Amino acid sequence: RPRYATEAVRALKYAFHRNLDRPAESLDRATVIKTLDALCHRAHGRQKAKGNAIAGCTAAYGRAAYSWALKRVTLQSNPFADFPLNPSPSKRERVLSDAELVAVWNAATETALPYGAIVRLLILTGQRTGEVAGMAWAELSEDFSVWQIPAARTKNGTPNFVPLSEPARELLLGLTKTHDLVMPGARETPFSGWSKAKPRLDIASGVSGWQLHDLRRTMATGLQRLGVRLEVTEAVLNHVGGSRAGIVGIYQRHDWAQEKREALDAWAKHVRSLV
Repeated sequence: RPRYATEAVRALKYAFHRNLDRPAESLDRATVIKTLDALCHRAHGRQKAKGNAIAGCTAAYGRAAYSWALKRVTLQSNPFADFPLNPSPSKRERVLSDAELVAVWNAATETALPYGAIVRLLILTGQRTGEVAGMAWAELSEDFSVWQIPAARTKNGTPNFVPLSEPARELLLGLTKTHDLVMPGARETPFSGWSKAKPRLDIASGVSGWQLHDLRRTMATGLQRLGVRLEVTEAVLNHVGGSRAGIVGIYQRHDWAQEKREALDAWAKHVRSLV
């Protein structure tokens, strides 16, 4: 997938920048181990688990690249093969309570653009952080009732039709169009100050121990509480697994457009009633 390929290239170039001018066959196992260990050791304290995860992903990218070369008989060995990867981080299950959601929403409302607007749209739409931060005016319908995320910007390479609720439209109407991006960062590129903005939001909201991605899970859980069908929730989230996996995903071509609109309107109404 385009996003996977981009991230794989970025990660390998970053980790193995000292080796990029050498032939692929010159990369030995000792160098791979030393390089990946360095990725782990750069992280300290609470970030150590993140460093281990980064090293594990980088190893997986390298293994995939060299496996491809082996199949084409352009290389004779894979220095990433059978590498003892660090265990994947435990699956997150954090769901914000109604009170926490209200606190985060109110704090985000008082937070400077673009971060505050990004957080509120994450709550209202349930889309991924990179998708919301990279939202372009060209992806929005003229009346701001629909947000069409192109395949190149989704995690699974599948375009996503996102109906926008009234609160989401009101938020977008309040933004000034100064760039191709709806909520550009300071350098007119997608927002990148996540590591500084999130701790400030935690302090302002009084909510801790959560990640922005947990807002996506919180909305999915909320939709289930509101009685929304699982297939509709997965369509809103643009999941291709679960009820949309396998042969069902091949032959079931209904786009759930009306159901998605009703679900997101119901969720927005719920959020608005809370705040």
